Amino acid sequence: MKHCRYFMRMLLLIVLLYCTSVCLAQDTPRNNKLTQNDSIKKGSNQFDTAQNDSTRNNSTQTDSCNLRISILTCGPGEELYSIFGHSAIRITDASTGMDIVYNYGTMEFDDFSFYVKFTKGQMLYSLSYADMDSFLYEYQVTKRSVIEQQLRLTCEDKMRLFEALKLNAREENKYYDYSFLYDNCSTRIRDIISKTPKSLIRFNNILPAKVPTFRNMIHESLHKGQQHWSKLGIDLLLGSLIDKKVTNEQSMFLPDYLMKGFDSASILIRPDPKALSPLVTSKPYLYQPPVVELSMPWINPYLVLTALSIFLLILSFLHSTSEKTVKLLDKSLFLVTGLLGILMLSLWLFREDTVCRNNMNIIWAIPTHAVAAFFIGKQKKWIKPYFRVSGILGALLLLGWPWWPQELNNSLIPVILLLVIRSFILSKK
Repeated sequence: MKHCRYFMRMLLLIVLLYCTSVCLAQDTPRNNKLTQNDSIKKGSNQFDTAQNDSTRNNSTQTDSCNLRISILTCGPGEELYSIFGHSAIRITDASTGMDIVYNYGTMEFDDFSFYVKFTKGQMLYSLSYADMDSFLYEYQVTKRSVIEQQLRLTCEDKMRLFEALKLNAREENKYYDYSFLYDNCSTRIRDIISKTPKSLIRFNNILPAKVPTFRNMIHESLHKGQQHWSKLGIDLLLGSLIDKKVTNEQSMFLPDYLMKGFDSASILIRPDPKALSPLVTSKPYLYQPPVVELSMPWINPYLVLTALSIFLLILSFLHSTSEKTVKLLDKSLFLVTGLLGILMLSLWLFREDTVCRNNMNIIWAIPTHAVAAFFIGKQKKWIKPYFRVSGILGALLLLGWPWWPQELNNSLIPVILLLVIRSFILSKK
């Protein structure tokens, strides 16, 4: 019973750490109702008026060019949920004074089943709208930049896009199944702006000669924000399917690359190649905070895991360390490793999306370690062969480290080396 309680506590701790620190969600308003109702109160009358005016303009096409459509790219924040930045669409109408922002990154965090749904990969996001002043104020308070890219669109294109956004924002249409890599607040903007207008929009290549993978691009954002522990969590739980190279359009799943994509884009308004023009006409900062240089913190995974592994290894070989202490260290080491493996396997098998599948970390974080740990020191025939296989698997993983199809986190090397050494020692006892 004592072992069972210990096992359940460790499992709960790992799940809670996963849910709170490895949330691969774009920067979103905390509550859909707050965004769509409270912050829109100041602009609700002008929005309703603008909708009526725009409907009339759609039939007469007299004032439709008063509309201006632009993309807003918001800089990263300090927390993991905001480290990737954010994207939104701004629409203004000079004739009515309307100035609203459409946001595909809204989720109700007050849903009591949020963490269960997140773990299963069931992420329901929605399209909301807010007045520009409220939207900008949030980023000024958190000292995050906001860049606006005004788009070169025809009057008809603007009306088609505005009508499409209004249609998508209706209660029956606004929800969608969120996917961090393939269907998020950035990809939705890319799709609706590139596919709704009648004018042809073409994205030029924005990728470097060495095409990055999804993981490379995620790492790039995490490195900029010095989110080394978040990088470790992501590398532990996301499998090899995110190590495939991105296409030019797929790279726009991140707000920075969406901005680069539209910077590179051209629009063909008339059926004449000479009429090809840059899609973005201007790109001002709406808010630019002071630049803060971030340095790598001392408490980082590389230092902590290396120091911890060396300490445990030395402690296990000291003559002054009792056999009982060494046995306890081995049990704890393999139990925690096994629990981590169970979490990886559960996410692989039960998540509805594919980002956690084919996770090669299971080669060293073997789920059965959680059971084998309780038999360390007991005279069982299978114990020695079991840990021999465990040591061989870990050693092969280290030998092929640079060539495996999944990019593994380098800070794990000392931990895996510790597991290999202790596995071989246990296989001879």
